[in-house]
Amino acid sequence: MTDPVVLRRAVADDARAAADVWLRSFAAALPTVVRPRTDDEVRDYMRDVVVPLREMWVAEAAGAGIVGLLVLDGKTLSQLYLDPGWRGRGLGDRFVALAKKRSPGGLTLWTFQVNKPAHRFYERHGFTAVEFTDGSDNEEREPDVRYVWRP
Repeated sequence: MTDPVVLRRAVADDARAAADVWLRSFAAALPTVVRPRTDDEVRDYMRDVVVPLREMWVAEAAGAGIVGLLVLDGKTLSQLYLDPGWRGRGLGDRFVALAKKRSPGGLTLWTFQVNKPAHRFYERHGFTAVEFTDGSDNEEREPDVRYVWRP
């Protein structure tokens, strides 16, 4: 039997563990995308900006700690990252269901064009690609795509 996983609002003490999940997930899912921030800058940003100023949720697994994170910024699903070892266990599905519940009027998100698994995941959850860019407006300078979900 797998460990139970609880989705809950993040607190200040979750920032470092959530940032470390973000770092592992980004490295595994997007190895060709150049990050504009160092690991420590990501940790500081999570601690100083994301946790206190955004609606951040974490997936906490018994015996494993924080294994995923979801960040909502109004009607924007701004981050959804899972520890690589926890993919394929339904956590992403649970996070998307939570995001839809928190923003029942609709959601928007951005993902990189190279992240084809994310495209399939969001499309499976009813999101539609509505805009493709050359990446000149994001920090990574990586072509991206905007998805929208409307109920």
